[in-house]
Formats: sequence, C-alpha cells, structure tokens
Amino acid sequence: MARPVTIFTGQWADLGLEEMCRTAKDMGYDGLEIASWGQIDLQKAAEDPEYVKNLKSTLEKYGLGCWAIGAHLPGQCVGDVWDPRLDGFAPPELAGKPEEIRAWGIQQLKYAAMAAKAMGVKVVTGFMGSPIWKMWYSFPQTTEEMVEEGFKQIKELWTPIFDVFDQCGVKFALEVHPTEIAFDYYSTQKLLEVFEYRETLGINFDPSHLIWQGMDPAMFLYDFASRVYHVHIKDAAVNLNGRNGILGSHITFGDPRRGWNFVSPGHGDVDFDKIIRVLNVKGYEGPLSIEWEDSGMDRIFGGTEACAFTKKINFSPSDIAFDVTGLELRRCALFA
Repeated sequence: MARPVTIFTGQWADLGLEEMCRTAKDMGYDGLEIASWGQIDLQKAAEDPEYVKNLKSTLEKYGLGCWAIGAHLPGQCVGDVWDPRLDGFAPPELAGKPEEIRAWGIQQLKYAAMAAKAMGVKVVTGFMGSPIWKMWYSFPQTTEEMVEEGFKQIKELWTPIFDVFDQCGVKFALEVHPTEIAFDYYSTQKLLEVFEYRETLGINFDPSHLIWQGMDPAMFLYDFASRVYHVHIKDAAVNLNGRNGILGSHITFGDPRRGWNFVSPGHGDVDFDKIIRVLNVKGYEGPLSIEWEDSGMDRIFGGTEACAFTKKINFSPSDIAFDVTGLELRRCALFA
C-alpha cells in the first residue's frame, strides 16, 4: 500500500512555493499539504486558471503531488469568539473587527473548496473554531443549554460553507484539536451527530493532540475510521514528572517545564505501529502528512528524519492468511 508521504507546509510558511518544493524534494517527500497562509492564495486559486496552472507546474517540476489544502487559520476565524489573537490570522486591515474577520474566514473557506476543485484536490483540512471552548471546564457553571447553543452556532456557520464544498465535490477534514468544537472522542462524536453525519464533514486524524489528553489515538482512529479523510503524522512527548502539569502552565512550547511537548515523529509517545495497522485494517490509502513541530530540533534535520521514519513504518498489510496458507501447504505435501 504505497501511501504518499507529504509535509504540511503550515510550519514552513516563510518559504515561497518554489523553495518549499525544492526543500520538500530534498528531504524525500512525495508531496505537499499546502497551507493557505503559506504557498497558496485561495482566492486566486479559486478564480484564476493561470495561477492554478503555475502552482501545478511548480509541483510537477519537483515531482511532487498535492492531496490536501490546509485552511486551519481562516477556519478558526469562522467559529471562534473574537479576541486579539484572531487578528493575526486575518488581513491586518481587519484587526479589531470581529464580524469582518468572521466574514473573511467564511469566504476563505468557500474559496478553499473552489481552489481544491481547481487543483484536483479532494480534501481541505482545517479548524472550525469554537464559541464554547472557554467553557470546557465547567466552572463558572456551564449548562447543557450553553453547550447545545455552541454546537448549534457552529452548524449554522458551517452549513453554508459545506454547501459550497458539496458543489465542488470536496470534503472538509477537521483536525480534532484543543480550542476546536471537537477536541476529544465524545466532542467529535457529538459534532458528527449535530451535522447528522453529513458526508462533507470528516476528520483530519492527528494523534499528537490525543495522546497528551490521555486517549488512545489508535482506538480513536479505529472507531472513527470511516470519517477519517486525511492523516497527520505528528508526535508528542508527555512529561508528567510530579511538577509539570497537563495544562501547560502558560509556558511556551518547547520548555521542559511543560507537561507535554510536540516532538519529531518517533521521538514521543505516539505508537505509530498501532496506527499504521489500524489504517491497513480500515483500508486508508490517502497521504500520511507530516506536521513537523519540534522546538528542540533543527527543522531540516527533523523534517528529513521524519520523512525517512514515516516511509519506514508505512508498511502494507499482509496478503497472506498464514494459518490458512500453512494448512494448504501441509495438504499439498501430503497429497503430492
């Protein structure tokens, strides 16, 4: 099962498309998951065939494919309650204008679907935001009505976006992630229920956001496999040493005083062997996209090592049922 190994360009947004392609090729990748704040202008890709032609020709020049476009930052602007941090995701002229930032995010997601169609890409990955993330801890007291209203608001905001996705024949894969409306097992289950299991909405499976919450990523993957439209290879190391807390203590990523940190794949606590085996059982043939984050490692070294690591574990399922085959071999020997 030759699943392509790609790199998500969100952490490489400082590079232009040409340099990103050259770097990815040098590190050994098969393609890019292109971030909307990096190497693609969603509106241009949605409206300008010549722009799309140039994008595709640059990818082809380096022998790279594209199986997904990442629209995480504009997606966050759709569902979040505004605070100054969102200003950094939207154009500078919208700073401090919550409704205009939300409208921009909504339009960008519609452009993302149209851009994906123009590129021949079937999946857009991203975030949806959440009006109730701050209520995850039920104090001050959070009522069931407040939670229901939050999910209702997300459905109202995203339904018109998903209508455009349907028109384009493109699916949206939410990265289940803290700060999102779906951040763990049961919130994911609830989100799918709220959207009445609409096929447009699926999951960008990323084990790094599950492992530090105490979940089994392989179990999550097994249960939600039919809705997994894209897979991130990303790792996290949990370091609960008696002082470090699971909530991070308002300490910046990479600091060893945190209870967990993102690390290069293979250096943390995610059991990727189990994940690959579940992907094989469930028949996932899409890309394995490395979202590389490790504050303690050189980016090129880490990106190169992560690609090699992922290609090494990207094994196919067996095409032999060993117990049956053994019996058949014994029969052949007896009756030859």
